[in-house]
Amino acid sequence: MGKQTGFMEYSRQAQKERDPAERTKDWVDYTEPLSEKEVQEQGARCMDCGVPTCHTGMEINGVTTGCPVYHLIPEWNHLVYEGKWKEALEREHEMNNFPEFTGIACPAPCEGACVLSINEPPVAIKTIERSIIEKGFDEGWVVPNPPEKRTGKKVAVVGSGPAGLAAAAQLNKAGHTVTVFERSDRVGGLLTYGIPEMKLSYEIVKRRVDILEQEGITFITNTEVGKDITVPELESDYDSTILCGGAAVHRDIEVEGSKLKGVHHAMDFLHANTKSLLDSNLTDGNYISATDKDVIVIGGGDTGTDCLATSVRHNCKSLTQFDIYDKKGSTRDEETNPWPQYPVIHRVEYGHKEAASTLGEDPRAYAVMTKKFVGDDNGHIKEVHTVNVKLRYEGGKKIRDEIPGTEKVWPADLVLIAIGFTGPEQDLLNQLDVERSPNSTIEAAYGEYTTNVDGVFAAGDMRRGQSLIVWAINEGREAARECDRYLMGETVLP
Repeated sequence: MGKQTGFMEYSRQAQKERDPAERTKDWVDYTEPLSEKEVQEQGARCMDCGVPTCHTGMEINGVTTGCPVYHLIPEWNHLVYEGKWKEALEREHEMNNFPEFTGIACPAPCEGACVLSINEPPVAIKTIERSIIEKGFDEGWVVPNPPEKRTGKKVAVVGSGPAGLAAAAQLNKAGHTVTVFERSDRVGGLLTYGIPEMKLSYEIVKRRVDILEQEGITFITNTEVGKDITVPELESDYDSTILCGGAAVHRDIEVEGSKLKGVHHAMDFLHANTKSLLDSNLTDGNYISATDKDVIVIGGGDTGTDCLATSVRHNCKSLTQFDIYDKKGSTRDEETNPWPQYPVIHRVEYGHKEAASTLGEDPRAYAVMTKKFVGDDNGHIKEVHTVNVKLRYEGGKKIRDEIPGTEKVWPADLVLIAIGFTGPEQDLLNQLDVERSPNSTIEAAYGEYTTNVDGVFAAGDMRRGQSLIVWAINEGREAARECDRYLMGETVLP
């Protein structure tokens, strides 16, 4: 333990943020790093718990608590406090191949499970995690480390999101020759095209991918397995395959008018914007513009918030985010949401702050259900009709009762649907003839990752459904371990 009274002496200080009024004028990282001294003080707040719960991921009532990659959090908190940054980096990399990704894009269930959070603000674990890895890159400590020898085994990884990258990194460490197939033009999956530049810069993704390439991994972009490379070719050229293609099928909103022009899925909006930004700084016009439009975002999660932040940077006319749930309280409900569960509380994220700063108020409307979309004579969206609802449970099922008199019509030129995904695309899975679960994900047991097809494994959202980046890394690492065992009869991987 770094300092016995640290958690009493120092207040929580998370990653700083740039002024919303200024940062919405660019696409640069909206955060600013803490000083080394400030990060060390945050490390000092770690309590050296007798039974720490931050580092062990599990699911309680369907919600993640703790860290699914089993990060050695108390250890690197202590090392940071002592100024032993390089040792902290070694601990960080021991359980997580990409702490720079989780340090930015993970919702930090570890902090919800921090023992200090029982009655105090938790340790700023996510901020410390990112600070360690950025220090490592700044100091030149993060360098390629290719395997000393090769096994002669070849593995194909389908998909270059966090699960695919983690699987590839681990298999390469074991000495296998790994090829990663990505159908987009850039590596990274949703890390690249699903998270906006000001939140997770492509340069951060590319920085890591460059290291993986130097370690011997081959990345093939603009190539869709099952189309550009056939399943027979895959089977003849590789000894094993790991499917990490994600859950890319959008959840649709089943209401009248949902096919009108101007109604888009959030990921189509975010993907096109990032691609145009990286290709041409938006000068090519190949994106869905929110400029001077009344924008409605349907969905209260992180993707919806990313749509807010992007729309603000487009200089939209107005901006509203529909959340089907009531506004949550500022503290956790000890009856229904006790520690160490992830705290289900009201949060003001970066996109909400930016919308409020630019347009004058928090953009969220709560307990709102969309009833229908109405278009103009040209088939373009012009209105969204809604009603407020009250949630109740009957027989364990959610039922939303409409509240009479709360009907409302909202002007809309652009509607972005951010209500999640239903599962993986099915074409390749049909070609491979892998078994699927009732919810369309690949049937492969957690911890084993083996499908019914010999030599074919599955990990990440393709196996478990839409989930967190940290679960994807966990499954990619573990699937690599089982693939290594399949190829070699035993495994050297954790």
